[in-house]
Amino acid sequence: MQPEFRTIDGLSIRFAETEQREDHAILLCPWPESLLAFEQIWPRLSEQTHLVAIDLPGFGHSERREELLSPKAMGDFVIKVADAFGLSQPHLVGPDVGTGAALFAAASYPGRLRSVAVGSGGAAVPIVLGGALKDWVESPDLDAFRRADPREIVNAAVGTIARYALPDRVREDYLASYVGDRFVESMRYVRAYPVQLPILRDLLPDIETPVQIIQGGQDRAVPPVNGEFLHDRLPKSRLDVIDAGHFTWEDAPDEYAELLSTWWGGGFQAVE
Repeated sequence: MQPEFRTIDGLSIRFAETEQREDHAILLCPWPESLLAFEQIWPRLSEQTHLVAIDLPGFGHSERREELLSPKAMGDFVIKVADAFGLSQPHLVGPDVGTGAALFAAASYPGRLRSVAVGSGGAAVPIVLGGALKDWVESPDLDAFRRADPREIVNAAVGTIARYALPDRVREDYLASYVGDRFVESMRYVRAYPVQLPILRDLLPDIETPVQIIQGGQDRAVPPVNGEFLHDRLPKSRLDVIDAGHFTWEDAPDEYAELLSTWWGGGFQAVE
């Protein structure tokens, strides 16, 4: 992966891109990581598909705009990313915080996306989250987090990756992504869940875009009920539960990549 920057909607956005192919896919960075979270699955997925991975605004190394820090607003921005890269009907992969953005994009722009793959992101209503993420969403204000060392918070979060030893350069990329106030400000995105997830819930039955849900069976931050919630309400969806924790794309990269490859290879067309 060779990260670069380009301006999209007036913001400096970091991205990585593979060579052109007939099929296209946009990958949205998870949190609190960056687009380097896809490094293990990048070679496999790029064999048949043109990939564009981005750090979402306010995440990774992309410039922040406060009004974009909610799933619905980020869903609109994702479509601007597709426009900027000239992708008329790409697949969209939105794990973790990308889940809400990807589903709002599918709901707001019918037919614009070929398929969506989500998972490990808050979706259930009432909200079902655990660990530190639950505290980040429910805390009455951000004051305590402003006093905390963001490096310690990020290190603790990615420390739950059980089966993959992060290379030092990748860990440092994650840590550098959230220096200063970048981590605490990025929390505004998940703190929008109490207002926006009920809105998304009501939109789910009308989303005709095929949706692949990949959920970690041992995910304590975003328990599997979130994936089940989506599967029960989306008219065209497939749910696969991986024996892994929250960071499925890094804890179980081979299985994650295989699911996406099979999905893009025609699985999305067969889903009911």
